[in-house]
Amino acid sequence: MNFPIDIREEAGVRTLHFGSDWIQGAMRIARPWRLELDYTREMMVSLLLRNDARFPRKVLLIGLGAASLTKFLYRYYPSAKLTVVEIEPRVVAAARQFFKLPEDPLRLNIVIADGAQYIAGNDKTYDLILVDGYDADARPGELDMLPFYQMCQASLNHNGVLAVNLLGRSRGHQASVERIKTAFNERALALPACDSGNVIALATNGDKLEIPLHKLKEQALELKEKTSLNLSPALTRLEQTKSCFGGMLTI
Repeated sequence: MNFPIDIREEAGVRTLHFGSDWIQGAMRIARPWRLELDYTREMMVSLLLRNDARFPRKVLLIGLGAASLTKFLYRYYPSAKLTVVEIEPRVVAAARQFFKLPEDPLRLNIVIADGAQYIAGNDKTYDLILVDGYDADARPGELDMLPFYQMCQASLNHNGVLAVNLLGRSRGHQASVERIKTAFNERALALPACDSGNVIALATNGDKLEIPLHKLKEQALELKEKTSLNLSPALTRLEQTKSCFGGMLTI
């Protein structure tokens, strides 16, 4: 892959770019563990879908960027083992040099590989899979194809959760959501696009999920007390989806 990697700073925020103004990741220098970008916060709605103190114990992240999701989970979920698959070694080097990516081989395994090829050749299973992989032109390639989503479904444990950043491409995200629904037997939803245009899709394995919205809000408050992450705006927008009816989230 041949693209420049640029690091910029403005108003206390350091950003990662692949040779364009498109932000590939961001970190507030004074609070490096904080999820600075809206879409990264929305991907953490996945943490609310399983009310289990042991969730998640095994996490696969495809796409490293500025390591925002990796650092958040590393800090606040100390019992979780994280595997991060990043195709470009220079991104890993930049994350270590500029974005405080931790060095901890016992809890954090960084793999230089193509995400689709890695999951195809790997028989491990995970509680949570987070997909946020794009090239310099904001194209996901194989990471937005039905076979890849089917492999994600097969790589999740019973009651596992998938979260995907779909970027809200100009042609729309609906085709991507339909592929995820196909792979997960309709057990998926998409949050309404956030201000940046990103669309987060969530999918679940295992038993049918039915959670009262008030319970989700209680869990979100507990998460906020633990991490300072405020998911209330995301839950408000989740209520706008067809998966919420009669005060119940059903996937």
